[in-house]
Amino acid sequence: MDNPIEQIKERLDIVQVIGSYIEVKPAGRNFKARCPFHGEKTPSFMIAPDRQTWHCFGSCNEGGDVFSFVMKYENIEFYEALKLLAEKAGVELKKLSPEDQKQFGILYDINDAVKDFYQQELQRDPKIMAYIKERGLTEATIKEFELGFAPQSWDAATIYLTAKDFTAPDIERAGINFRTDRGTYVDRFRGRIMFPIWNHTGKTVGFSGRILPEYDKGDAGKYINSPETPIFNKSRVLYGFNKAKSHIREMKFALLVEGQMDLLMCAQDGLKNVVATSGTALTADHLKTLKKQTENVMFSFDNDEAGQKAAERSIDLAKGLDFNVKILLVRDFKDPADAIKAKPGIMVAYAKEAKEAMEFYFERYLSHGESFKNDPTKFKKNLHIVLAKIKALPSAVEREHWIRQLARLVNISEHILQEDMTRVETIVPLELRPKQEEVTLQAVQEEKMRIDLVAERALNMALIKEDFMKQLAEYAKYLPKRYRRIYDAATGKEAIDDPKIMDELHTVRLRAGMEMEDADPEKAAKEFVLLLSQLRQEALKEKQMVVMRAIRQAERQGDAEKSTHYLKLFDEVSKLLQNER
Repeated sequence: MDNPIEQIKERLDIVQVIGSYIEVKPAGRNFKARCPFHGEKTPSFMIAPDRQTWHCFGSCNEGGDVFSFVMKYENIEFYEALKLLAEKAGVELKKLSPEDQKQFGILYDINDAVKDFYQQELQRDPKIMAYIKERGLTEATIKEFELGFAPQSWDAATIYLTAKDFTAPDIERAGINFRTDRGTYVDRFRGRIMFPIWNHTGKTVGFSGRILPEYDKGDAGKYINSPETPIFNKSRVLYGFNKAKSHIREMKFALLVEGQMDLLMCAQDGLKNVVATSGTALTADHLKTLKKQTENVMFSFDNDEAGQKAAERSIDLAKGLDFNVKILLVRDFKDPADAIKAKPGIMVAYAKEAKEAMEFYFERYLSHGESFKNDPTKFKKNLHIVLAKIKALPSAVEREHWIRQLARLVNISEHILQEDMTRVETIVPLELRPKQEEVTLQAVQEEKMRIDLVAERALNMALIKEDFMKQLAEYAKYLPKRYRRIYDAATGKEAIDDPKIMDELHTVRLRAGMEMEDADPEKAAKEFVLLLSQLRQEALKEKQMVVMRAIRQAERQGDAEKSTHYLKLFDEVSKLLQNER
């Protein structure tokens, strides 16, 4: 077996791997758990050891193998999951195909090599080093976080990497250069201080570059970041998370700031549990990564209107995912970096004074003095904003607590506030709203009819109990085509070489095992008899409709003989249906 992917699957038990992340319990030949990808009280997540697969029968309706589980749970790309599981399995990854190595491994190698180049360039230029230290960073922090400098040259990094035997197209795939209209390659980062971005395992996957003031002509962003690549997804990667995760667990909360300098200054000031986003707004995926370490998050954003709006959006998103949220305000300073530079140690004091998220909203919308209360229109508008924030809280206990606090603040009874809260629209962040799928004609045609629902349930029950399968044999002719093929595959009446049908049979068996696990035998027997009757009824109804269409067509064509024939057939089907009822 040369394929390392198959070697890993052969050596690892999917139940043990998944069991290292979540609690799993035996369920017959399979195992069940509460799905880690959506909130649920009743387990709908099934693991099949014989096929080394998992499937969620709840709202996720997703499934896959050990790789897909680790990718989804750890929020990582395939190549990272491959390396992580290879280490668990003791599989040597040198056997990766050249294609796989080119697709993923080489991108890590390029990012790692160019990071060394940027660091060398920084050490070479004392003027740039002096500028970074003037911003407040110590040499120890610069070294720990591997800061570098991209020279003001069109192709210095590309030349350095090609000398290391990397090709220009692969360097472009890694996001380090780009191709011009003339076909030449130009470095993406020029004249910038470089901040390496790592994934959660500490591999360099991208960069953020801050332009030096002397090169800032106003025609490019102050910060630019690596583009999305097969190894870098900015909506998933949190800057500094690889260094902070153990401190987050230890301190039982994560401090989230806006930029790299904020993070570096906080870490330098002793707050090691700090992370930042990587060139994008905070996303649900960022928070899901954090939630594996803690349910407590503290935000500290820029002390201007843009920063406060970013904080508000982040609070709503985090609250929607049931985090405990606090806001660390850096009063009298623009941002955490400026505050620490002016007063080292001040962030610890600020952290002790951090406000609950709802207190932040009270202050933001309702602390405008008596003149504000005398403006009923504005007061009502802002009060309703706060009520909408409270209404969106997942916890009823929290909602009641904050309504009580709000009543004291605005001197309005809890009853009146509760009544008004029922009228305001709940604020749900866009990322947490259910996806609105376009209804297509195909979707309508493929929607399960009643006969499909009856057939599916009957087949589920028959796959678990041999007696039911014997009873179903007489009624199998009434099964819709798809379920008939699954039935034939299960009974061996037909040699099925269609992998889709075999996969469906496996999925149906998993679902059946879960649904029938605690079923009462007597009730199940009665239900199955009723299902068989309903199956025949629904099949006869469908036949009746087909015959009716044939009658109408014969009448339109003026074919009296066919019309008479179909009328007799319709009568026969109707009598059978009447007897069945």
